[in-house]
Amino acid sequence: MRDITSRVPTFFFTPTMEHFQDVLSTSSVQAGIINSLIIVGAALAIGIVLGIPAAYALAKFNPPGKNHIQFFVLSLRFLPPVAIAIPLMAIFLDLHLYDTHLAVILVYSLITTSTIIWLSVPAFQQVPPELAEAAALEGYSDAQVFTKVVLPVAAPSLIGGILFAFIVSWNELLIALTLTSRNSTLPVVAASFSTLGMEVPWGLINASAILLALPPLFLLGAILSFMNRMLRQMAS
Repeated sequence: MRDITSRVPTFFFTPTMEHFQDVLSTSSVQAGIINSLIIVGAALAIGIVLGIPAAYALAKFNPPGKNHIQFFVLSLRFLPPVAIAIPLMAIFLDLHLYDTHLAVILVYSLITTSTIIWLSVPAFQQVPPELAEAAALEGYSDAQVFTKVVLPVAAPSLIGGILFAFIVSWNELLIALTLTSRNSTLPVVAASFSTLGMEVPWGLINASAILLALPPLFLLGAILSFMNRMLRQMAS
């Protein structure tokens, strides 16, 4: 703590894991990690199941109002959370869903679904249409063309969109802060450390910030490893 609050930066210091131990031993942090994994994981799964087929339909076909649909999806990304947080809190209070996983998952699903659609449409548009036409000539149904031909080709770009949706929802603060009180996510718990006592606990804040950044980094590493293996298999 002495090195953190020193006015003169210290280049040589003794590393310590004390703040990480304090953070990880806190019951609120443990609950926040579990809540974040449940909420973000469920919302991301919903976003993948709904967003990727919707993006494929928008990229391949011309449904009525296609431009309006794409603009609406894009507008969901521009909508500031502060504009919807209070109305959503009132709605969920009336529905007796306030401070539940279901309420936050529903809201986060809007974030993940819109983000995945927004980033997946260009990925499907870049797939050569000749591949789908050749598969159709081989007798593949539309579902088989999508799952066996188009989806594997577009997978690298889709994975990037999924990762971005995970990072956005994992780091979301205002919506979780408004819609939860006991079932808080990790960003809410990490932000609460700044209000402890009269002094700012820089050690706890920095440790919680690093802890918050680790899951996206681990997920990125796993995805890159998977893509490298897939590219090596394709090359061989």
